[in-house]
Amino acid sequence: MTHPCRIIGVLDNGVAGLTPEALAQLRAADVVIGARRTLALFTDEISADAERRDLTGHLPQVPVWIKAAREAGRQVAVLATGDPLCHGIASFLIGKLGREGVAVTPNLSTLQLACARLGLPWQNVRIASVHNRDAGEWSIGATPAHGLYPLLSVLRQSDLTAVFTSPENSPDRIARMLQIESLAGEFEMAVAECLLRDSERISDWLAIDAAAGRRFADPNIVLLRRCRPAAREALFGLPDERFNQRKPDKGLITKREVRAVSLARMALLPDSIVWDIGAGSGAVGLEAARLCPQGHVYAIEKNEADAAIALSNRASLRVSNYTLLHGRAPAGLENWPDPDAVLIGGSGGELRELIALCLRRLRPGGQLVMNFATLENLSTAVEALKAAGAQWDVLQLQAARSKPILDMHRMQAENPIWIVCAERGEGGPVDA
Repeated sequence: MTHPCRIIGVLDNGVAGLTPEALAQLRAADVVIGARRTLALFTDEISADAERRDLTGHLPQVPVWIKAAREAGRQVAVLATGDPLCHGIASFLIGKLGREGVAVTPNLSTLQLACARLGLPWQNVRIASVHNRDAGEWSIGATPAHGLYPLLSVLRQSDLTAVFTSPENSPDRIARMLQIESLAGEFEMAVAECLLRDSERISDWLAIDAAAGRRFADPNIVLLRRCRPAAREALFGLPDERFNQRKPDKGLITKREVRAVSLARMALLPDSIVWDIGAGSGAVGLEAARLCPQGHVYAIEKNEADAAIALSNRASLRVSNYTLLHGRAPAGLENWPDPDAVLIGGSGGELRELIALCLRRLRPGGQLVMNFATLENLSTAVEALKAAGAQWDVLQLQAARSKPILDMHRMQAENPIWIVCAERGEGGPVDA
């Protein structure tokens, strides 16, 4: 197999957009693979003897076609839009065929063209793609399985974002996602439609509410920019007053000092998967989500009023990588991915079962952190951890906060909390 597969970047202006070298590669090919529309653009340039294959709906078969053609000594060209290494087919084919089996001839990216039309410098653009299968409309609490999830994660961290779309995952669908996430007022959208065609149209910057009700011609590329700088807050250790909370007494919330220590003991990484069992107001889980922008937090809360409060805090903090289930653990946990860290803030009387389940499901090196205010729950937890052969330790945390009294200050004690930290023991039983 002496000839590598040629991956040629093409645009909708057809032959006019190809260099002489790229055009020669196309004309010399014995097998030409591309989308139906792309093949039609180059009908007169493809050899009459060449085999033409439409890859639409057949992407997994493309490496098989290429290998078979190369083994037969035939030259292969794959036509790909723009720069094939920018959210294109080239990385997929290199992964299947190896770097030596592929030669890439890039073209201008449609991202570059869109920015050029808008006179917009693009060196700081974050690039995202929803050019995949129909993701469906966005909903609050959608998990990483949703096709728009990676885009929303990028938008949370970016001032200027370019998005490769698809007919189903369209600009108006993206705009509706921002509406649902209460972000419509923070972004504006420009859409470059049908670049290099006679029907090319470039929208000016649109309000998200306007874009949500408008249809755009395909193919298109979307640019999203912030209308104003994103609000800046500490990643964790926010004041208790920052969270909505149910207040029969002092407020049903994990206090700031306990949150800080618990999060530290969870040993979070940017991409950690976190379980928050007994979420309450959601304070710990939501701060964990902010510490893990490439990860996700799965929370469960049995009290309906508290679950509603946790969702209101999710909206207030503009957190998207957080899914809340209203229910009683352990029901529903079987559908969650294995965690890197688990926080048990409330057990609903199922503490032994939950400890065994969490230790069993923890990924290697994962941390189980539990907060208790009563001796009985502490005793139950320690017994369950011993029975499971876990490695564990207990920290008692008692904070006192200054309070004004006349023209002086006194210290007011918070309730003491036991923070129990555990990880799976080597060779110990985990299904006690």
